[in-house]
Amino acid sequence: MPDQQFDLIVLGGGPGGYVAAIRGAQLGMKTAVVEREHLGGICLNWGCIPTKALLRTSEINHLLHSLKDYGFAADNPRFDLPSVVKRSRAVAKQLSSGVGHLLRKNKVTVIDGEGKLAGKNTLAVAKDGKPVATLKSPHIILATGARARQLPGLEADGKLVWSYKEAMVPPGMPKKLLVVGSGAIGIEFASFYLNMGAEVTVAEVVDRILPVEDEEIGSFARKAFEKQGMKIHTGALVKGAKKNADSVTVTIEAGGKGEEITVDRVISAVGIVGNVENIGLEGTGVKVERTHVVVDGYGRTGEAGVYAIGDLAGPPWLAHKASHEGVICVEMIAGLNDVHPLDVGNIPACTYCRPQVASVGLTEAAAKAAGHDVKVGKFPFIGNGKAIAMGEPEGMVKTVFDAKTGELLGAHMVGAEVTEMIQGYTIARTLESTEAELINTVFPHPTISETMHEAVLAAYGRAIHF
Repeated sequence: MPDQQFDLIVLGGGPGGYVAAIRGAQLGMKTAVVEREHLGGICLNWGCIPTKALLRTSEINHLLHSLKDYGFAADNPRFDLPSVVKRSRAVAKQLSSGVGHLLRKNKVTVIDGEGKLAGKNTLAVAKDGKPVATLKSPHIILATGARARQLPGLEADGKLVWSYKEAMVPPGMPKKLLVVGSGAIGIEFASFYLNMGAEVTVAEVVDRILPVEDEEIGSFARKAFEKQGMKIHTGALVKGAKKNADSVTVTIEAGGKGEEITVDRVISAVGIVGNVENIGLEGTGVKVERTHVVVDGYGRTGEAGVYAIGDLAGPPWLAHKASHEGVICVEMIAGLNDVHPLDVGNIPACTYCRPQVASVGLTEAAAKAAGHDVKVGKFPFIGNGKAIAMGEPEGMVKTVFDAKTGELLGAHMVGAEVTEMIQGYTIARTLESTEAELINTVFPHPTISETMHEAVLAAYGRAIHF
């Protein structure tokens, strides 16, 4: 491919990159995307989407083993693991192909290869070490994403110690599994394997699981997981990993005591690092801190004409944040008048374990630390008719309001389908709603979403059903 001139070049075709490219094309820009592997990035191919396919399977497996609770009977329900993995991969492939179609539809040029900044307004593209093209544009968006962090002494080897990739395509179901890390990725895998019949142990270095979530919600989730049979160690260090022929022996130190366990496999889920290497940042004004590119609220870096979005640009490390960030960045480049900088406080977080966890805004502790006098409302699923009818009475909703202004500072949920419901509170925060608007909103009955209304009412001493 000869040298080419574009209005916009995006390096990386993940949920941030491809959305930015499509928005650029919609705004009349001649746009190119450079992607070295799979359109859709980690999210569509090895993250958000295929894991949800796996988790759906584990939910069904759980239901099949709970049929008697719903008046059914079935003998020896079982699953075929290769078929489970095959379905997950097929879902990922379908959506990745869909991204390709969307880019073609919007007349975005897709270039297969690895891109690297090569001077002002220039991106050099190579494939397998051979030059492919030299692209020119006044605007280059870096959307190279991130990769799994490696824990020293417990590096993923693809056989005994798995990263998220190996965990999604297991050749066999481990009987015993250790998950190191209890963030969203670790807890989702722990929940999947637990509900597929494995004996699961979770080790978390801080003093609670799901550490970015509200402490009360994390405590509720922990009790639910332990009730299901999950073993959880917090304030724990994993030491002395010894790889055997087909197992791993580790020592888990917590509370001044050490416990040696042997498991079939270990999943390492201890965070991510940004893909800042080999993209030509050297000699530029782009600043990197803790493996992530420093940007302002519009994705601008310290180098004129160079932008960064998504996981590369730091937390929260969420696909929907990356997509929204891409749109903001492109609309700012295009000079639109109504572009607002990214407000990470309005980015919802979802963890698709069983029970699900979702949140937006400040936790109760963070709100108090920020100086707010707060009103807190809580409502349990056991007080909700739809949750009981569904056989999902385990859950709660928690709201945090500013006592003086009525501002909804944060909302936190654990239970069935809360990842679908959190958007209601997200919209409320975007619209700068107070308790008055939420109290006067009519919620449909019977739905689990009524718990959201009751949690608002509870903050003001007005809960009806509890």
